[in-house]
Order: sequence, then C-alpha cells, then structure tokens
Amino acid sequence: MYAMPHGDDLDQRFNELVAQIDAEQRRKMRDAAKKAARESRRARGGDAGRLRRDERSAAWERPGWDSTVWDATPAAPRPRPRRRAGRAWLVLAGLTAVLTAASAVVALRPDLLVPSGAVPEETMPVAAPLPSQAEAGPVPEETQPVQEGPFAGSPAEEWAEGIDGFVMPEAKAIGGLSKKDVAKGLERARDLLAAAHLNHKTIMGGEPEAFMKLLHPEERARFSKDLGDSSRTWVTSFAPKTAELTSEVIKVHGTAKLSSFKEKGRTGAELETNHLIGYAVRRPGQPGTALRLVTQRWGTLHMYREAGELVVWITRWRRSATPARCDVNDGYIHPFYADSAPGTVAPTGVPADPYALNAPGSSECGASAGT
Repeated sequence: MYAMPHGDDLDQRFNELVAQIDAEQRRKMRDAAKKAARESRRARGGDAGRLRRDERSAAWERPGWDSTVWDATPAAPRPRPRRRAGRAWLVLAGLTAVLTAASAVVALRPDLLVPSGAVPEETMPVAAPLPSQAEAGPVPEETQPVQEGPFAGSPAEEWAEGIDGFVMPEAKAIGGLSKKDVAKGLERARDLLAAAHLNHKTIMGGEPEAFMKLLHPEERARFSKDLGDSSRTWVTSFAPKTAELTSEVIKVHGTAKLSSFKEKGRTGAELETNHLIGYAVRRPGQPGTALRLVTQRWGTLHMYREAGELVVWITRWRRSATPARCDVNDGYIHPFYADSAPGTVAPTGVPADPYALNAPGSSECGASAGT
C-alpha cells in the first residue's frame, strides 16, 4: 500500500489524473453512471420493504451500549432520515465517473502515487513486488543486461561467502587442553560466529534462537535477560522495518588467533577473532535505496574444562557498522541511507576505511569512509 499525499498536493495530483482522460472517455463514463442509476431506481422499490423489516428486527437484536454499563434493554428504533433520491443518485453517478477515471489513470501512471522525499525508516511503506520473469516473458539473450553482484567493485567482492569466511586456526594442544578439545572448541566458536551474524531470522531483528542455543547455559541466561537492553549487540540485527537483504550473499573476511590464558584460577585456550562482514541491504521495498553495509566484529572466547565439561565462554564481543546511525542505542543496527534524516549524534575521529581490519577504536561511533 502506498502512502498518499495530503491537502493541496492530493487535489493537484487528482486534477492531473483527470486531465489525462479525453472527452470521449468522460462521456462514456457519464452514460454508464446514468444507466447504473436507472437500474438501481427500478430495484429500489422491491428492496424498500425488506429494508424496513430488517431495520425493525435489528432494533430488537442489538442491545444499547453505554461507555460504562452494558444495557440489555433493546434500543428504540431511530427515525430514519428522509432520502433525497434525486440528489443522492446524481452524487453517486458523479462519484462513479470520477472514481472510474481515477482508476484508469492510476493503472496508466502508478508513479504518480509513489511517495517522494525522505521518509523515516520506521514508517517506510512496502511497495508491491515487481512482476516475476515468468510473468514478463523471456528476454532475448542478446539484450539481457550483465548481472553484477551487490559487492562488485568493492574489496568485499573478493571475500569468502558466509561461514567459509570464518576461518579458524589449526587446532593444537594448548593451555592444558588436548588437541581434540581445542578442535571442538574452535568448531563451537565458528558456529557461534555464524549464528550471530549469518542467521536470517536474527539479521532481520528476530529472536536470536540459533545463537542462544550454542551459548553455555549460564551465559545464555544472562544473554536472554539483557536481550532488550545490551546483549542485542552481540548479534547482527537490523532494526525492524529499516532494512531487508537485497542478496542472500553475505561476505566475510577476517582472522582468528589462538593462544593460552590463565585467569581466576582457570587455564585454557583463548581465541581472538576480528572479522569484517558485508551485507547488501535496502529500505523494505525500495530498490533505489540499496547500499553495502559493513560491520566489524571483535571477539575473545575462552575454552576450558570445568566439572569434566568443555566450556566455550564469550568474554568480549564488540562491533562497529558502516553506514549506520549513531543516535540510536537500542542494540539494533539502523542503516543510514542517502535520504535518511541527519542524526542528532555525529561520528567522531578521522574517517576509517570500513574494509580494513583495524584494531577496535575507543570511539563509540567513529567516522568512516564510504562503502
């Protein structure tokens, strides 16, 4: 459904619509309206008695309603206003002709009803889908355009796709853990990264169930408790109604480093991760707003044995996103489109390259070059 203009703008657009109907078409519309009015007047005599009977019956079937008390007493029949048949049918005929004309023009010029100008992300309407290729018919091979992916021409074009980009170091015995334990811990870490940043339901702002299932029960409880506050940042979630993926392809590039740790009486293996993840998004239903959005994720995970169980525990999980708003702190990513309203909080610092694997900065929302 499209957002409609208001006031003078609506009148102006309506006049433009009617102006596109030639005189012969308007004459046919008026004749059709007059014919419909004559047929309705003939049918009106037979319907009048039935309408009066229905009205008396309805008066006893519907109890009266008060704002504070339900009254079971039948409501008294209300006097019906006198119908002015002649004027009513003239109005109806006129409306029929106008609506028919407007429908015809809208079918010819649907672009006149498309909203223009910047629209807040949370209220952006979703346009009707484009006809499928099957409906449109085959396109001759020699006239088919060359299809380029959304990451063409950017560094992300050469990155791996999806989980293949989360490359883990080679497993080895370290920190008192066997090679087998480390291999199992690295596999769990890779699954956590994929569930946090590649799961479609999570990306679209839904419940991050896939990620939660992989967490240690104690960490899962903490994550679930803080999901509406701070822990939403642990996963990649676009704010509802602000974005949709233009491609199922998600690009991933990064590094992971394995070492040992000793902390609070525990020893084991420590995994430090640093990944760039590229998404192709747009406003819902608005192809002209498509952009590349790149997030950077830094994480530290500890792997150790406790009570005979191998534990994989997230100790640090940070992110940045480009281009995204700096003035919303609800845990979601709010993409910043070319027509987005200016933010109340500006990014700070020297613009960084969003495709570079830099160390995490100190700024909550640092400036970045384009994607």
